[in-house]
Amino acid sequence: MERSRIPRFYKMSVPERVRTVRDRGLVSPDDYKDLQSGSHTLSVQLADKMIENVIGVMGLPVGLGLNFLINEKEYVVPLVVEEPSIVAALSSAAKLARESGGFTVESMEPQLIGQIQIVDVANPSRAKAALLQRKAEILNLANSLHPKMIARGGGARDLEVFIHPSQGPGGDMVVVHLLVDTRDAMGANLVNTMCEGVASLVENIADGRVFLRILSNLTDRALVKARVRIPVEKLTGKGFDGEQVRDGIIVANDFARIDPYRAATHNKGIMNGIDAVALATGNDWRAIESGAHAYAARGGRYASLTQWYKNDAGDLVGELEIPIKVGTVGGPLQTNPTVALNMRMLGVESARELAEVMGAVGLAQNFSAIRALVTEGIQQGHMTLHARSVATAAGTPPELFDTVVERLIASGEIKIWKAEEIIAEVRSQAEPSTVSVEEDERRDEETTLEGETLGAGHGKIILLGEHAVVYGRRAIAAPIPLAIQARVEDAREGVELIIPRWGVEQRLDFKAKHPQSFARSMARVLEALGLQGRGMRIEVFPNVPRAMGLGGSAALAVAVIRAMDAHFSLGLNDERINELAFECEKVAHGTPSGIDNTLATWGEFMLFRNGEKPQREVIEVAEPLPIVIGMSGVESLTARTVARVREAWKKNPNLYERIFDEIDTLAGNGLDALKTGDYDTLGELMNVCQGLLNAMQVSSWELEEMVQVARNNGAVGAKLTGGGGGGSIIALCPDDSARVARAIRAAGYNALEVQIGGA
Repeated sequence: MERSRIPRFYKMSVPERVRTVRDRGLVSPDDYKDLQSGSHTLSVQLADKMIENVIGVMGLPVGLGLNFLINEKEYVVPLVVEEPSIVAALSSAAKLARESGGFTVESMEPQLIGQIQIVDVANPSRAKAALLQRKAEILNLANSLHPKMIARGGGARDLEVFIHPSQGPGGDMVVVHLLVDTRDAMGANLVNTMCEGVASLVENIADGRVFLRILSNLTDRALVKARVRIPVEKLTGKGFDGEQVRDGIIVANDFARIDPYRAATHNKGIMNGIDAVALATGNDWRAIESGAHAYAARGGRYASLTQWYKNDAGDLVGELEIPIKVGTVGGPLQTNPTVALNMRMLGVESARELAEVMGAVGLAQNFSAIRALVTEGIQQGHMTLHARSVATAAGTPPELFDTVVERLIASGEIKIWKAEEIIAEVRSQAEPSTVSVEEDERRDEETTLEGETLGAGHGKIILLGEHAVVYGRRAIAAPIPLAIQARVEDAREGVELIIPRWGVEQRLDFKAKHPQSFARSMARVLEALGLQGRGMRIEVFPNVPRAMGLGGSAALAVAVIRAMDAHFSLGLNDERINELAFECEKVAHGTPSGIDNTLATWGEFMLFRNGEKPQREVIEVAEPLPIVIGMSGVESLTARTVARVREAWKKNPNLYERIFDEIDTLAGNGLDALKTGDYDTLGELMNVCQGLLNAMQVSSWELEEMVQVARNNGAVGAKLTGGGGGGSIIALCPDDSARVARAIRAAGYNALEVQIGGA
């Protein structure tokens, strides 16, 4: 198993991420418990022992940089940072780099420099010669002050002497550099102690007066050199040619190389990553920052710390040279539990290895920042993340957060005052009113933004009939009181897609070698509607979770097609919308039944059959069904499960045809139970159907666990819904749906109570 590759990690909830890092062996059972409970965070009592005048503790997010391959070793890198996009950008860059062998990093045996300033020197040249002649004596005295460091293989290694002109009254000054190997300790106090300890001897030898004695944060005896190679074809995407991206990155780096104003921002981007690792590992990020910027100005003019160029094969090559001296023992490691946990997760064996990881992180962050600048631009790439930051700053409550982010982006005013205004609007809309239930539901389906009519598509659940419906059998499906809404605006060029709630913000690349399924779907729709070449921005507002078996892809297609219909005045009817959505479903799922797009279009409780004997019968239910939807958090890849069932059917058609017939019979009996309101029978039919779906190997252990939890807590029937392989379950709960929902949440999953159908 690839240690640092965790697909779809960013889509998981925090508890799911914690479970995943435990399952990957990245944290111990004890660390897992601490992360679950929050007991790993720094307490006020411990903080009071770290600095003076403590009154509290301020927290910052701890994220994980994934996909890192450094010197052929995998790393999951803990990052402490508050700025949006840094973690995602690093993980994306590391994923791209690992496909070409990852990062290679070299480093020096790190040494700190202690400086001893000597003034009022009678003869500086003679003092320099004398100090160098008695170097061994000075080093022996320094090392006698720290015998434990010598025992660990460290200590004072060498001595350098410089003469600097001075405008002071004492003439030129002599400066001694004490070069100290502090091993895995940060070593600042140790070096300062050595400088203090040898000051009197140095003063006597130089025949002058020692003034300052302190370490330097310009640690150019601890250089780290990171390198990465990215083939030009890996840079192609999002509507940009790989060679254009490569050359743009090189030109942007040249700008930072010659212009100090650009270099300051360029190097800040490098430190965005390095500082985040330093904070996570309890290191002095201020010292690292000052040393890096001083090194960037070593030639007398401040310049870029990285170099990007094209090699003979046309690949993009990036190199970073930076001084980094860090520690892995002492200080915060013994005091701050989060630092200790992060270090265990990172798994470095020495301070030198930690510095090499930081070098790779700095180069990765620099690549991501420049690539964003030369392609879509920083502002476009960060719109959603910026909106999330503004919503947080405005104090948005968790239950309103996604809605506020969506409306901020849609408004074009991503400002705190606008977020506060939206919060007030949403709260006022949630207050009780005299609007009827039917009118309220209609309004929710059709509008989101200040009365603007939006395109909408319905989500769905399947009570009975998954997979068999692909083979011409009946299925019972119902719309859920959730929908996906969309709107379309004119844009200068290209097709931009923004789905804040799903973290999607991109320009569709129709010419990519392997375009995404949504891009392929939209290409078909645009061609069918004669809209090729029209610039547009598609904003999507989902309430149906993505890839949870709830018809999200079909609802998305229907919502977007209706939004295009409204914006471009196309005059499409529901039949045409359904046809276009079905074409999109073919792209997404291979051989769909047509049930998802049909429910997404009409939003009616129905008995559905496709094939030679098509059937679409609206089902009238006297009382709404109390359903709990349990969501596993594991994406349901419908195309994969449909393909798996098809392969099994081809190998053993007689067996699978009998299974499909059984499921068809269950759907028929379920229709009768629905019409009579016989919940117990309907629940039993759902349980039997789940057994058949499990036998076809489209269930998963997460789904089975939720099914069992639901049944144990009062559900009369529970089964997966949709393609399976992950996704969601539905549980029929006529007695106490709240109890079932609580039990599913207690098991670590998400749950939603809904009422299906009804007059």
